[in-house]
Amino acid sequence: MSARRNHAKQNLRPRLVEWRFILVITLVVGVFAALVARAAYIQVIEPDSLIQQGDNRTKRVRITHAHRGIITDRNGEELAVSIPVRAIYADPKVIHANGGFSDHRRWQALADVLGQELPQITSRLGNPKKRFVYIQRQVSMAMADYVDKLDLPGVYLRDESRRYYSAGETTAHVIGFTDVDDKGIEGIERLYDDWLTGTPGSRQIRRDAKGRQVEILEQIEGQAGKDLQLTIDQRIQALAYKELKLAVGTYKAASGSAVVVDVHSGDILAMVNSPSFNPNDRSNVSAHRIRNRAITDTFEPGSSAKPLAVLAALEFGTVDLNDTLDTSPGWMRIGGSMVRDGKNHGVLDLTGVIRKSSNMGTSKLALSVPKNHFIDNYYQFGLVGDTGTNLIGESGGIFHDRHRWSDFELATLSFGYGLSVTTLQLARMYSIIANDGDKLPLRMIKSQAPAQPESVVSPHYARAMVQMLETVVMDGGTAPKAQIHGYRVAGKTGTSRKAVAGGYGEEYVNIFAGLAPVSNPELVVVVLINEPGGDLYYSGDTAAPTFSRIMSGALQMLNIPPDDKAVSSLAAIVGGQHHDS
Repeated sequence: MSARRNHAKQNLRPRLVEWRFILVITLVVGVFAALVARAAYIQVIEPDSLIQQGDNRTKRVRITHAHRGIITDRNGEELAVSIPVRAIYADPKVIHANGGFSDHRRWQALADVLGQELPQITSRLGNPKKRFVYIQRQVSMAMADYVDKLDLPGVYLRDESRRYYSAGETTAHVIGFTDVDDKGIEGIERLYDDWLTGTPGSRQIRRDAKGRQVEILEQIEGQAGKDLQLTIDQRIQALAYKELKLAVGTYKAASGSAVVVDVHSGDILAMVNSPSFNPNDRSNVSAHRIRNRAITDTFEPGSSAKPLAVLAALEFGTVDLNDTLDTSPGWMRIGGSMVRDGKNHGVLDLTGVIRKSSNMGTSKLALSVPKNHFIDNYYQFGLVGDTGTNLIGESGGIFHDRHRWSDFELATLSFGYGLSVTTLQLARMYSIIANDGDKLPLRMIKSQAPAQPESVVSPHYARAMVQMLETVVMDGGTAPKAQIHGYRVAGKTGTSRKAVAGGYGEEYVNIFAGLAPVSNPELVVVVLINEPGGDLYYSGDTAAPTFSRIMSGALQMLNIPPDDKAVSSLAAIVGGQHHDS
């Protein structure tokens, strides 16, 4: 009996390991194994992923804006500076998460201060999936403060800079301008964009859950843009622009250009065009106003190129300074075509050829020298090719060099037809004559080292040409209106018809290129009046008096002493002969 009870007790005792227990243990062990494996994977195999996720939540990079370099004139006057402004941008997702545009009054205030329509703003911010939309760039600090006080959720401000041009339209074509991102797109701003543009700084920080900065992880100092000093003298630039603008309006011209060059350094002291534009507000500026006509637009120089024929003949030796030419009867046929003067000037010396602007005289001189020697003069004097400024858009002129030249083509070339040049190229030609025949590249940047001059023509002949050009502005010359009280002036007019399809039209280009003071030339000024529309359409009546006013003001601004007391023997003789006749 007792044996059966013991056996029953043994049967009722629970088993040590039941299947449910095994299942639980297996699950627990499996979970812990998975956790350990995951931790090992994250910590050992791919630790960077977790670190990156943490950094995405806590790390931020703050960019420090680098201001663009300042552009100044030769005397340090600021012509282009960057002023602090702010950009207004929005996060549409945040806006829609905070009630969208329900606060109509504050959103309308934003639209009013920005001068925009509210529907225009709301339509740009209507997509809640977008995270960044500019509302308006480059707003003033006062306007930005007002927007900040509106406290619109999802609307933020960021620092920017905007270019400001203190001289406005006076220097617009030279300096150019930048776009909304402060990148140069015209003029000096574009040419020296890399130099003027700074390197932004950055600061990497760590912030806590509330967005507060708790640690600076890395800081890189930015570098401000480098400043740039031009050769331009803003005083002369402003004077030249005022006089040119007055002339274009007075003579009802289509446009005009003027250039002032320092003879001994090649520095461009002024380069102006009319019409111009305001670089601080280009909202309604047409494209034709933006181009720098002094370097882009070409024209046939006409009689202003005649000194080259005389110098070519002198340099080659086919004539001497005292030789004369018979221009009778005032016309001649060359290869079936006609070359003529306005009247029969009879026998002329070389000074008379320049003073009377004789086509007959320059044609005979051009045909007296070998073709290659004559044509090379146009290259040597800078009427073909660039001037050395490297300005964007500069034309090298239009000159169809060919292996064979007819005598008539050479003759017309001698009085400035058959090639086209820019105002700046013509200024370089006259700067060579004024600098005793030494050629220097023209330059716009003051910091550049001076170049070695290249001798183009004998100093003796260059000085003689200056004396000949002085007679042009005397009574009986073609430009007495170019005279300046107290100073001896030399120069040459050029009145050329504008080329059209199939020949020449009825529109004129008026040029006067001159230098002063004659006793020791310091400045060259070239004035171009394009398509004068009034009764006055000769250079002596339009470009010459404009030259006189620009040159007179520039000489006084630079404190260059008058030289009218010293009269050259050649000028005195020629002037006396004229008054006696």
